[in-house]
This record gives sequence, C-alpha cells and structure tokens, in this order.
Amino acid sequence: MIYTSKVESVIDVQKTWEELYQQQPIVMKMIENSFRKKRVAHAYILEGAKGTGKKAISLSFAKAYFCLEPEDGIRPCLMCNNCRRIDSGNHPDLHLIEPDGLSIKKGQIQELQEEFSKTGVESNRKLYIIEHADRMTTNAANSLLKFLEEPNSQTVALLITEQVHRMLDTIQSRCQSLSFKPLSANIVKNYLIKEKAVSGGLASIVSQVTNDLDEAYQMSQDEWFGQSRAIVLQLNEVLNTRPVDALFLIQDKWLPHFKEKAQLDLGLSLLLLLYRDLIQIQIGDEDNVVYTDQIDVLRQRALQTSSSRVSQQIAFILEAKKRLNTNMNPHLLMEQLVLKLQEG
Repeated sequence: MIYTSKVESVIDVQKTWEELYQQQPIVMKMIENSFRKKRVAHAYILEGAKGTGKKAISLSFAKAYFCLEPEDGIRPCLMCNNCRRIDSGNHPDLHLIEPDGLSIKKGQIQELQEEFSKTGVESNRKLYIIEHADRMTTNAANSLLKFLEEPNSQTVALLITEQVHRMLDTIQSRCQSLSFKPLSANIVKNYLIKEKAVSGGLASIVSQVTNDLDEAYQMSQDEWFGQSRAIVLQLNEVLNTRPVDALFLIQDKWLPHFKEKAQLDLGLSLLLLLYRDLIQIQIGDEDNVVYTDQIDVLRQRALQTSSSRVSQQIAFILEAKKRLNTNMNPHLLMEQLVLKLQEG
C-alpha cells in the first residue's frame, strides 16, 4: 500500500540538519553537495545497520527537496508549510512504501507508478521512500527497475535497507549509494542524556553494548536490563570479597536471569566492561570509565590488583563469550569462568 504517514518510533525522526550532520557527517555532506550543486540524483540507496539514522535523514532530505524557504538554499527551514506537512505525514507529493506483511509486493510498486504518472499536486516534484527495500518480491523489484530506468527529472527515490546485498545488482547500479556508519558510543551516550534524560551512568553503559539509538533508549528503560547490571555488579563484588559464594550466585541469580544465549552474552559483555574499567583507571584514563557510579570501588580495586592479572581476566571473559557460540552448556561455562576469574 502507498500512504503518507508519520512514523511512530522511539526515536524522534524530526531532527535538525545539524543533529543529523553530527551523526552521519559523510552522508550529510554528500546530500548537501548534491543540493548545492543542483545535482540531486533520481535515486539513492540509504544502506546501513538498524538505528543509524536512515529514516530520519530520508525525511530531512525530503524536507530539503520540498522546503519553501531553505537556509542557504539547502537546509530545510522546518517551519514552512511543506516542512510541517512532511512532519505530520500529509504532504501529497511525498509517498512512503513499506512491507505489506513480510514483503513489498508488485501491486504496491504499480500503484506508486500510477500515482507518479499524475502531475504533482503542489509542483512537478515528487519523492518516494521505500523502507526495507531489500524485502521487495522479485516481481516488485523488476517493476521498480523499469521505473528507475525511465526516471522523471523531478522524481526522487530513496530506498532504505539494512541488507543491501539482497537487492538486485541492476537496481543498485541505477542508484547513488549512501552508506551509513555505526554510531559512536559518544553519540549514543549524548543522545540518551540530552534528548531522553537518561542518567549519565546508565547512558555510559548502554552506549557500550549497542550503537542503535532506538535499541539504546529501549534498553535504558528496560527493567530487565537494570536487573542485569545489578547482578553483574553483585557477581563482581562477590568475586572480590566472598569468592566462596560466587558459584552459589551463578546458580541462584545469574543463570535464572540470563536464560537465553543472547542474554548471557550481554551479561558477559557487562562484566567485561567492569574489568576494562579497571584497566582504564590503572593507565590514568578515568574519562573513559563506563561504570561511573562505581568509580570509588573500582579505584580501590585497581590498587589491589596488577594490570597483567586484569588483562588475563579480560581474556577469560572473551574466551567464555567465544565458547558460548559453540553451544557449550551455560552452567558449565559460567562455573569454569568464575573459577578462572578467582584464580586470576
């Protein structure tokens, strides 16, 4: 189906040009140059991992394309009638296609072609966004290919995908590719703190385990993740103060909480970050400590152990994460890890 719709998401897609520039400077520079030189291509593929800003940038592109009063002739003003209608999902010449069920079907592309054969409601300009473009059926992809082969000079296509390798080579060859890089931990951390009012300590940890803004915010609000952090801290305390109780804690709290393989891997990642914090403190780089609310305890612990021992313990955790992928019994894996961490 074809419709104009404001996307409901944890992430606010109404970001300013400057905010998007900070997240994806290379992509935004390429887009800006296209508008400045008046060489906007007829089709773009926005490809990259989930949560890297592809949807937000596609909407910002649309605003720049339709804006009535662009700043410097490029950046959308965000205030004109066109910019506001794009935010509300009511611009008649902007169309969004997303999977109908599991795939994008030929009928959806044909409906798009029929729509675009008409004169633009506001002007001759038209723009369409296809989300999850890799999910087009073969017939839909071939139908789109014909559309791309005979482009209208004022029609722009934005194809969004997380798996560009699944798209037809012939479609890729007719589009300009914009590759989105994974977001840095600092960008994720600052986003959570400044835009979502997440505490600095929690934001620091979350930003180390995901570079997906949407997932990061959900994780920061997830009670299960908060409990995960508490259990990891408790295990670390027991290992350092009451090592004889460590195996009991694994049986009583760790394994019942981290039930799935992905959950156990996350738990090991959170534990790994604690040991890496010790290294950061030992080398005098406290600015990069993740468990900021544990800094006093970590400082004391860093004085009581050697960097070589901490490095060995980090190696043990990395080995456990690797063995987890071999379908090793989780109970046995954690028991062996605890014993190794105790031995140091």
